[in-house]
Amino acid sequence: MSEATATTDLSALTGTWTIDPAHSRLGFSAKHAMVTTVRGHFTEFEGTLQLDGSAPAASAASLTIQAASFDTGVADRDGHVKSADFLDVEQFPTLTFASTKIVDEGDDEYVVVGDLTIKGVTRPVELKLEFEGSSQDPFGNTRAGFSGSTTISRKDFGLTWNVVLDAGGVLVSDKVKIQLDVSAIKAS
Repeated sequence: MSEATATTDLSALTGTWTIDPAHSRLGFSAKHAMVTTVRGHFTEFEGTLQLDGSAPAASAASLTIQAASFDTGVADRDGHVKSADFLDVEQFPTLTFASTKIVDEGDDEYVVVGDLTIKGVTRPVELKLEFEGSSQDPFGNTRAGFSGSTTISRKDFGLTWNVVLDAGGVLVSDKVKIQLDVSAIKAS
């Protein structure tokens, strides 16, 4: 029996890929009370990649995230973030991302530029992305892995709720770091 090996050969990537949410993570982190980092993730999302291995700039990505799947592991905090003070999931049930440009930085690193929409506000973001490789899984699927990160400003998306602390500073930082680890399956 031969052992599966991962490859970073981009030519094998050309095609349509579906993000596998069971093996992917869309995480975020923000400072709380100026001293502690709170981390969480979205548990429900779907996305498609249209990849061109010979011309990565011709590739595209789209993602839809269910806002109500916001999860930090603390029900009270999660409920507050889902309320009208932050994501307002009743009125804005999804967050979306659609790429507009992909820049090949070399060494399997890319900058994916796209439009991120949160709470009905769309802003351009730049996501630094690394291709982790591709391989065949035990079920016959061809998988590709990507990891990436970016930082956004809550204020840019109208998420301005906050509390000023007695000692100075604010309860929730404006800057939110977004981290992703994506496993995508190639369509046959």
